[in-house]
Parts: sequence; structure tokens; C-alpha cells
Amino acid sequence: MVPADLPDSLLSAPDRMLAAIGAVILGKPLQIRLALACLLARGHLLIEDQPGVGKSTLAQALAAVLGLPSRRVQFTSDLLPGDLIGSLLPDQTHGGLRFHPGPLFTPVLLADEINRASPRTQSALLEAMEERRVSVDGTRHELPNPFFVLATQNPSDQTGTFPLPESQMDRFLMRIELGYPDLAAERALLLGQDRRALLAAVTPCADAGLILALQAKVQAVYTAPAVLDYLQALLQASRVPGAFAGRLSPRAGLGWLQAARAWAWLDHRDHVLPEDLQAVLPAVTAHRLDPASPASEAPALAARLRQAVRLA
Repeated sequence: MVPADLPDSLLSAPDRMLAAIGAVILGKPLQIRLALACLLARGHLLIEDQPGVGKSTLAQALAAVLGLPSRRVQFTSDLLPGDLIGSLLPDQTHGGLRFHPGPLFTPVLLADEINRASPRTQSALLEAMEERRVSVDGTRHELPNPFFVLATQNPSDQTGTFPLPESQMDRFLMRIELGYPDLAAERALLLGQDRRALLAAVTPCADAGLILALQAKVQAVYTAPAVLDYLQALLQASRVPGAFAGRLSPRAGLGWLQAARAWAWLDHRDHVLPEDLQAVLPAVTAHRLDPASPASEAPALAARLRQAVRLA
């Protein structure tokens, strides 16, 4: 169990965030918990699904409960890297050129329909997502801490989309889908308050200091050697030639472990169980094992990976 002597703000904040998001996104407790675990693990989140099922609403609800400044960028085919990162402009006061930061310089970037931007613009996010900084004309510029990318994308078979390359997909710790609501949730949605009004009424449950403290606690969650053995067996199973379209890299393994730690923390435990690795397995691995597969195929890919370990 998580030590009882921790401040109440650390113990109760995740539960408050889950409840606040759940009041906006109805009937999706698993997806909400995965999304929050992703952020507590210092990861970036990709939400893939059909238009109109609440992808952007979930991203906005996450940003609202985190209590962090956010910027929303609509990714389109004519969006340029400079529109996102910023550019060098003449400095009328001191002369020369001065860097003017773009919307990327925000703690929470809401990248709406990311796969409608060109591959060139998509690649502008690579350095930012991995190293939390960008380089412009040889000068490095640090991004805020914490820094999250919450991206949505429509299925790749829709008109006007560009598939995300494997290198870009690998920067997202998790990929999830929402799916259609069940009958009870949809009835409550139809009869309930407008989602935009609910988003406007969301009360932040954290701030930058609390988020950083939670991330530090997640990093300290204990992982026993036997659990690490199990994780390594899963990673090795993904690398058998011909088993999957892609393979799990060391970066994927590190992210998977961190996501499992966050899942354990949300369950009020200070140690990782094999079940924690299993719980986040589809969201962490499917877009890496087969980048072209839709998010709906994640459970099937996860089952194949587990089966490969049992047969080894």
C-alpha cells in the first residue's frame, strides 16, 4: 500500500482528477484511468477514433483538471513547423533576429487531428516530445516542465490524413480509443448538460508543483526483480523475427514500466504487480507492434504477445 503519512494532496489528487474527468466523459472509466496514468508516467497520449466520440473533449478535460496552461492547435495540411515551434523574427529594438516561441511552448499541447498535418510538420514534434526542448538555428530552447502532448487523430483511412511514421508513434507512450458509449451512458449524454458547459465548469485538481510531485512518487514505485523478468520476457517475445510488424524498443520498455508504476500508484500501491503490466499492455504496445493497425486491434495484439511468452 501507499504509505499513509503522505500529504493528503498527493493521496487524493488522482482520485479527484479521475472523478472530475468522469463527470465529463461518461462511461469510459478504463480510458480515463489509462490517460491519467500516461500523464503521471511523464508520457504523451494519442487518442484515435472516429469523429464525434469525444476525443477532443477528453483531451480538454485532462488539461482542465491538471490545472496547467494549455494551447490547442488544429493540425491541417498547410500547418508549417514554424507555426508550431516558433520562428526567428527581426528585433526592432536591439537589431538582429529574436526567437518568438510558438504554441508548442505550453505545459499542455492539445494537438487536434495530428494526422492531418504533413509528415514534415509531424516530425517537428520529435525532439520536443523526447527531450522536452527544441532547436532553432542551432540554439536550444527548453520547454515548460511538466510538458505533455495530448493528440487526437482520425482513422488513417479517412480522406486528408497522413499516417504517423513509426518514429513519431514511438514518442507516444500510449494510444487509446474511446469507442461508442453504451446505452446508459449515451442516454445520460443525450439528457445531460452540454459538454462545453461542463468543461467550462471543471475545477482544476492540481498545479505544476503537484503534478511534478506525483510524477516523482510514481518514479519511486518499487518493481521486484521477478516483475522485471516478466517485463523482459514480454519485450523479448516482441522481437522474434516475423512475430509482429514492429518490435518493442528499450524506450518502449522504459515507458511500459513507468506506465505500470503509475497504474499501481492509482491503485494506491507502492509496488508493481504483473497485473499492472498487463493492464497497460494494449495501450503501450499495440501502436509499436503494428503501427498501421487501428486502436481497436490493441487487445488482440496484446493477447498474441502474452501467448508468445507462454509458448517460449
